[in-house]
Amino acid sequence: MKKILLPTDFSKNSINAICYALEFLRNQECQFYILNVQKASSFISDDMVTVGASTTIYKTLIEAAKKSILNIIETINEEFYNKKHHFMPIVDYDNFIDSINQVCEKEQIDLTIMGTKGASGLQKVLFGSNTVRVIQRSNVPVLTIPDGCKFEKIKNLAFATTNSKKFNQNEIEILSKILALNKTSVQILHLADQNHLVYDAHDNVDFLNTNFKSAKHEFIDAPSDYMYDVVYNYIENNNINILAIMNKKHSFLERLFKTQTVERFAYKIDIPLLVMQISK
Repeated sequence: MKKILLPTDFSKNSINAICYALEFLRNQECQFYILNVQKASSFISDDMVTVGASTTIYKTLIEAAKKSILNIIETINEEFYNKKHHFMPIVDYDNFIDSINQVCEKEQIDLTIMGTKGASGLQKVLFGSNTVRVIQRSNVPVLTIPDGCKFEKIKNLAFATTNSKKFNQNEIEILSKILALNKTSVQILHLADQNHLVYDAHDNVDFLNTNFKSAKHEFIDAPSDYMYDVVYNYIENNNINILAIMNKKHSFLERLFKTQTVERFAYKIDIPLLVMQISK
C-alpha cells in the first residue's frame, strides 16, 4: 500500500481525511497524490476582474488550486513530518469521477482515502454524492473518513458480507495489508437475506480462514430491510474501528443502505468504511 490518492476540495472534512491518512499510514512508505478537481462553475465573477488579458480562466483556476495544495503540503510537513511520506500535488479540470479514475490508472493507485460530509443533530451523513459516485465507479479500493473522525489504533475491524460470490486474492489484498499494518485480526460478519442464504458461506469461510488465520466468524440472518440495523448494532456492540465491505452493482452495499437514495445516506455510522471492489 504505497500509492495513496487523497481527493480534496479544501473543505474541513477533506483536510481531516488527509490528516487521518497520515496517521493511519505513519509507519508505511507512501507516495500521496493530493488531487483537486476544478470545474468551470468554481470560477466566480468577482475573480474575473483580477484576470489579465493574457491569462486564461483555466490557467488561473489551476494555479490557484495548485497553490492551495502546496499550502496543505507545507502545513502537513510542519505538523506531521515523516520521512517515509512524499507528496505530489495534482490539479485537474474535468469530471470528478473521471479524473479520479484517470489518476488511479496513471499512477497505479493502491487506495483512495477521502472525507465524507457531516450533519447537525444526532446523525452523521456517511456519504456525500461525490463519495457515493467514487465508491460506485472507482477501480480501486476506497476508504471513507466521516467528518470529524480522528485516527485511533485499529483494534477491531469487521468485514461484512452476504457471500453472494466467492472471493479471490486480489479483491481482499487491501484488507490483508491493512490488517498486517495494524497487527490486528478481522471479525467476519456473514449476513443472509432472502437472496443469499447464510449457509452458502462455507466456501468463503475456508478461503478467508486461509488468508486471515485469526479471523472470527459470526453468521446472522438479516432481512434486507433490517440489514443496516444489524450491521450498526454489531459495530456498536463490538467496538469496531473500521467496517469493510465489497462493492458491486445490486450488491450488499446497496441493500445495506436501501432506505435512502444514494445521494442522501444519513445514518449514524461514524467510523471509516473500507469499500473493496469486485473484480470484473
